[in-house]
Amino acid sequence: MADVVLIADLHKYEGQEVTVRGWLYDRTDKGKLQFLKVRDGSGMAQAVAFQKDLPEDIFAAIRTLPQESSLVITGPVRADKRAPGYPGGYEIGIREAKIMQVAEEYPITPKDHGVEFLMDNRHLWVRSTRQWAILRIRATVISTIRNWLDDHGYLLVDTPIITPAAGESTTELFEISYFDDKAYLAQTGQLYNEANMASFGKVYCFGPTFRSEKSKTRRHLTEFWMVEPEMAYYSLEDLMDMEEQFMSAIVQRVLEKHKVELEILERDTAALERVIPPFPRISYDDAVERLHKLEAETLDPEQKHLLAIEWGNDFGSPHETALTQQFDKPVFVYHYPSAVKAFYMQPVDGRPEVCRSVDLLAPEGYGEVTGGSERIWNKELLDQRIATIGLDPESYRWYLDLRRYGAVPHAGFGLGVERTVAWICGLQHIRETIPYARMLKRFYP
Repeated sequence: MADVVLIADLHKYEGQEVTVRGWLYDRTDKGKLQFLKVRDGSGMAQAVAFQKDLPEDIFAAIRTLPQESSLVITGPVRADKRAPGYPGGYEIGIREAKIMQVAEEYPITPKDHGVEFLMDNRHLWVRSTRQWAILRIRATVISTIRNWLDDHGYLLVDTPIITPAAGESTTELFEISYFDDKAYLAQTGQLYNEANMASFGKVYCFGPTFRSEKSKTRRHLTEFWMVEPEMAYYSLEDLMDMEEQFMSAIVQRVLEKHKVELEILERDTAALERVIPPFPRISYDDAVERLHKLEAETLDPEQKHLLAIEWGNDFGSPHETALTQQFDKPVFVYHYPSAVKAFYMQPVDGRPEVCRSVDLLAPEGYGEVTGGSERIWNKELLDQRIATIGLDPESYRWYLDLRRYGAVPHAGFGLGVERTVAWICGLQHIRETIPYARMLKRFYP
């Protein structure tokens, strides 16, 4: 009896008879020869059905088999450099075939479908080669995040998805009814992470987060996955040192494991190969000066408008893109104005209008992939910030307790999985980086 094997492992079975279980991706009719592209989740391979090798009824069924029909095939593995597929180079000569189900007419064909049609059929679109490649890379990004943190002394501690108060901005929260009380879907696990940090030293949480921004940009989702490490006794400089090692490990692991997938996406990997420490570091003040210089040098009125910025404003996508074009690696921008950052960020000594914060901007126009800071650890200062911003102190009573019992300097950051995947894969829109995107006016399927 032939071994059941994965297509990704066909190279190990050259000359042997194997069984592959999967789905028909495409079929080319050459009369007495039928060339099938069969996928099984691990990869895709060519399978060749020759009329004389099969019972008449089986060959006739194969000859009319529609796309996405499920089947089990058995036959010898042959090496052939011309054989299409991924990883490719091997094909199966079909000696036996069992058709599990004949699919109905498949709605997604090689013709050009509109994005809305594909998103409405996302449950089927995920079967396509491109989406297969993206989501496999996403899985490796996630596993590398967890493995690297686990191997470097961080403990995974889960944080709530339902919270009584805002972690950052109340305007970005989804309000829900929690029995007789008002609650919110979490936009960050960071506040709880600070409590966990005081127990374990170095921790991280990893899960879905929610933002109710009414944004339609290519970088925004309303539900996305974020990892948030938090470290006791870390300064901003320690944080940047850790982030560049962490980010480099993620990118280099994808390059090592997913050559085939990156080729499918036609991703130029040169920029990714340069993602190794150290990363350049510039202050917000320096970044604004650079943008002013670029604005003055450009003759294009529209570009001048896009680059225009006043000190104290946050960067938009055109600003981040322009800044990253000046470097060949991701770049840290630190010491942002306090007014554009969360209430819990430590002010710079002697400059309370600036906080000890940092964003990591990815090259090639992908913008912010991490955002972090030193946290305020003095209770009186945190009391002042909460009062200044107008937050309800009672909602943060437990958070203020952390500054009463063994407070220490500490720092942390958040990394959005989907933005990171979009950058690594070279995608134009974030909607393809998650199996089922939740965006403004889209929560189906």
